[in-house]
Amino acid sequence: MAQVGDLDFEAFVAKRRAKQAGTPEGGDAHSYAYISDRNTRATFERIKPVELAVASAVRSFKSFEKNQLLGHAVRVGPNQFPRVYDLTRQCAETLGIVAPTVYIVNQPTLNAMTYGTNDDSFILIHSALIDHLNDAELMNVIGHECGHIHNNHVVYLTTLFLLQQMTTLFTQWLVYPATIALRAWSRRAEITCDRAGLLCCRDLNVATRSFAKLALGSQKLYEQLNLEEFVKQFEESQDGLGRYREITSSHPWLPKRILAIRVFSESALYRKHLGLEGGLTMQEVDEKVHEIIKVVG
Repeated sequence: MAQVGDLDFEAFVAKRRAKQAGTPEGGDAHSYAYISDRNTRATFERIKPVELAVASAVRSFKSFEKNQLLGHAVRVGPNQFPRVYDLTRQCAETLGIVAPTVYIVNQPTLNAMTYGTNDDSFILIHSALIDHLNDAELMNVIGHECGHIHNNHVVYLTTLFLLQQMTTLFTQWLVYPATIALRAWSRRAEITCDRAGLLCCRDLNVATRSFAKLALGSQKLYEQLNLEEFVKQFEESQDGLGRYREITSSHPWLPKRILAIRVFSESALYRKHLGLEGGLTMQEVDEKVHEIIKVVG
């Protein structure tokens, strides 16, 4: 079990679970999570390189990295960007977590991320994302980031960020095992959090449109995008050695994420969240999703 000073993972998880209010299906608050994400996080505690990397990263982040990240960001609040503040509160209520602190940072790329420690996490949203997304789409993205907090991803995301930022040619071989393991986990964690985003925005079309905008980054092209043609790229990406480059990525390719979220939208869990009946079990969903997102056949 990785512990850093007063940071106790088991105590934190127990405390967070005690705070949770409603859950999407009235049962396990994390029942929407992708099983491979949950299993990988359990395995991390038994892998020494990952445990050591997490401990070191948490110490480093608490010491100085947080201040550097937030040096030019603007904090969201009821009197500062209330639109974003209200969307965050709605997402937090849906997932049963305390509303996280959100910052807007001046960046031209469409992105958002969550960093910190399990007991002190925050969301960074790039300003370009605010300009390109409507409220429903932004709720999907914020819900995704809240999903990272809800599922105790934060220390691992922060560790991966620091390893990628601080690695040099001379230290790369030392952190390579932890980095590869964390990237593989991160691809699974993204599937979990895409589901969290859908639970928050409650609209599959909104969620998939958000993915399309992340892929394009051009307001002039959004209305012209043929989403089905974009999804077909998944089949093309399965041919050739180029598909193995995904192994070094922290996110699955976007067409895979669209296909995976469509499967989750057919689950009994999500359908019950919308007041509907029937649907796939989460085991059936995860089996189908595994076949979609796996890198090697």
